[in-house]
Amino acid sequence: MIRRVRTTCRARFVSLGRVSVTIRHAQPSDYGRVIQHVNAWWGGREMAPMLPQLFFLHFEGTSFVADDGDGRLAGFLVGFLSQTDPDDAYVHFVGVAPEQRGSGLGRELYERFFAAAREAGRSTVRCVTSPVNESSIAFHEALGFEVDRVATDYDGPGEDRVLLLKRLG
Repeated sequence: MIRRVRTTCRARFVSLGRVSVTIRHAQPSDYGRVIQHVNAWWGGREMAPMLPQLFFLHFEGTSFVADDGDGRLAGFLVGFLSQTDPDDAYVHFVGVAPEQRGSGLGRELYERFFAAAREAGRSTVRCVTSPVNESSIAFHEALGFEVDRVATDYDGPGEDRVLLLKRLG
């Protein structure tokens, strides 16, 4: 049975040391604001095709956008509840503006997702990253993720991925 999930996570003002942001559920209208930054935030890599608009249309309740005090996009997290495994939730894409990195915003976005996953009865959060992205692996481990395995050809020939999981307490 598929049901629409709307968590009780409301927009919330968060002070993260040197930066103050408002974190709220993503809306379809946020897609344009997010997608225009994706390639630049990844150092010019062509990442935008990995984030189609459907995520903003169908996963509002488990996706989040952070705006700084001036209303500029500071970060986002796109995640969803697994339709295959009722214990799992999945983080598909996370981005933090380069000037906000190190502020704790990435951690706060994940904490919001963890809360939404728990509220929906999920006990495990999963995500993937590239084996060469050592900073991503370290960040996820600092959040309590563990490496489940390295999957050869996960995203096609030569596209290995590190599969990460976090058990929610």
